Amino acid sequence: MTTADPTAAVLLAQGELTVRGRIREASNAALYCTVAHEGREAACVYKPVAGERPLWDFPDGTLAGREVAAYLVSEATGWGLVPPTVLRDGPHGEGMCQLWIETAPDTELLALVDREEPAPGWKAIGFAEVGEGRTALLVHADDARLRRMAVLDAVINNADRKGGHLLPTRDGRLYGIDHGVTFNVEDKLRTLLWGWAGEPLPGEAREALEILGKALAEGGPLAVSLAPLITPAEIDATRARVISLLASGTHPEPGGDWPAIPWPPV
Repeated sequence: MTTADPTAAVLLAQGELTVRGRIREASNAALYCTVAHEGREAACVYKPVAGERPLWDFPDGTLAGREVAAYLVSEATGWGLVPPTVLRDGPHGEGMCQLWIETAPDTELLALVDREEPAPGWKAIGFAEVGEGRTALLVHADDARLRRMAVLDAVINNADRKGGHLLPTRDGRLYGIDHGVTFNVEDKLRTLLWGWAGEPLPGEAREALEILGKALAEGGPLAVSLAPLITPAEIDATRARVISLLASGTHPEPGGDWPAIPWPPV
């Protein structure tokens, strides 16, 4: 099954979930599962609300809904940057269920380089300590797919865009995962994708933001879809971020009230 299959969400929502194992590196409970329905089967990730760790700056039990909300915003842009994601009941209670993505491990999107400026085709993030008093320049690819992701993260106020949350595939697609800490009313954008900070938004980004602005208007289809998942204040803040991005016409720049880069970065 591909992520573009319009029935993927139906399979995830209605299929029988079978837990196959636990994803150990996840900070919250994340279970590798299969989901089967009417003769079809796919691999997926199931994150039960009961397995979410409390956070000081996000209400308890809301991370699964935020993951689904990020998928809905991604779909509204037309970019398809988040795998199909639904909120459903499962073996350990309500949680988010997301289609599993097989990655292309040989794709290089991030790198540490021993130089002062990025090479052609790369954008600088900043300098990082690499041990023994040495520093290296952290860079990301100057890639249109990453640039779309940077715009999506600015809209959903992603507080944790790490390198490990970027999944390139062999067919040339790029997906982002782990969107539980998003949509906060306060500015919490924390990402590795700062290479375009302050640069003009490309035309396709402005077009996508225009679409989002209309869909997020009072009574708009996206605003209605988000209502069960995040608070009215968070929907208002998302709408305001879209308006601000269109007004400035540029990628956002790091602020001073919140760490700009997640740690660890990968």
